[in-house]
Amino acid sequence: MRIGYTLMTEQSGPRDLVRDAADAERAGFDFEVISDHYFPWLAEQGHAPYAWSVLGAITQVTERVELMTYVTCPTMRYHPAVVAQKAATVQLLSGGRFTLGLGSGENLNEHVVGRGWPSTDVRQEMLREAVEIISQLFDGGYVDYVGRHFRVDSATLWDLPDRRVPIAVAVSGERSVGLFAPLADAMVAVGPDADLARSWDVFQGRESRKVGQLPICFDTDRDAAVARAHDQFRWFGDGWAVNAELPVPAGFAGATASVRPEDVAARIPCGADVGAVVAAVRGFHDAGFGDVALLQIGGGHQREFLEWAEKELLPALR
Repeated sequence: MRIGYTLMTEQSGPRDLVRDAADAERAGFDFEVISDHYFPWLAEQGHAPYAWSVLGAITQVTERVELMTYVTCPTMRYHPAVVAQKAATVQLLSGGRFTLGLGSGENLNEHVVGRGWPSTDVRQEMLREAVEIISQLFDGGYVDYVGRHFRVDSATLWDLPDRRVPIAVAVSGERSVGLFAPLADAMVAVGPDADLARSWDVFQGRESRKVGQLPICFDTDRDAAVARAHDQFRWFGDGWAVNAELPVPAGFAGATASVRPEDVAARIPCGADVGAVVAAVRGFHDAGFGDVALLQIGGGHQREFLEWAEKELLPALR
């Protein structure tokens, strides 16, 4: 099983993210994923730099790790033709180490362009058209496209990498699996859902890559870890059906006002217990996932986490 590291733009500034990416490669992580946000989930997290500029810098301070957006919404803030150009550029800069992770987005990030927030069905229709456009541009040549939601007029990628950019799509249920498994190279899901993984392989007609994510909060003081996880990550347990709809961090603060520290600790491994993290990762393995990206909660607590991961956690996981 491959173990990844999450570069969370909501909790660190751009220079710190670039430093952490280099440190995570040295620590021995297999791949790195980066969130693509305009807002943090909660004001306490305090950051939201532009992920694509950060990615460009990261390609120049890493040599081995695969890089991936986790995930980019290519439908509102970004037109899919521009996402294809960005992805091809990062693939060239990284020497073929990039995977484009896509999703249908959250109101939190997409409302800023003033287009309103569509229903789930419409968002998935938009994402499907976007994936079709991006895939056609990755094929090379000129692309014209007329869909219900997007138009493309004589677009082409002038700098196209030799290695086609793989596309991963975030899914959450049977309908989204049916829509995107035939179009994508890999599946993204935040929970270890074995039924989802099996359905993905059925629709693809083969066993393919599945990437999960696991938030943890390492600290030698478990009480401090629980407090930090509650302060910055109490929104995590609400589920994407809720998270996708709230427009600003204040909404997440209000929606999670009744969440207690013990509620967060029940869902997120906190402290320095290697066994608890191994057990949580094993859940993804048993569900059919081959890749899990760990997310250390707390932007100022990455260095000590990476030291612990290198010496204790990664050897235990492997």
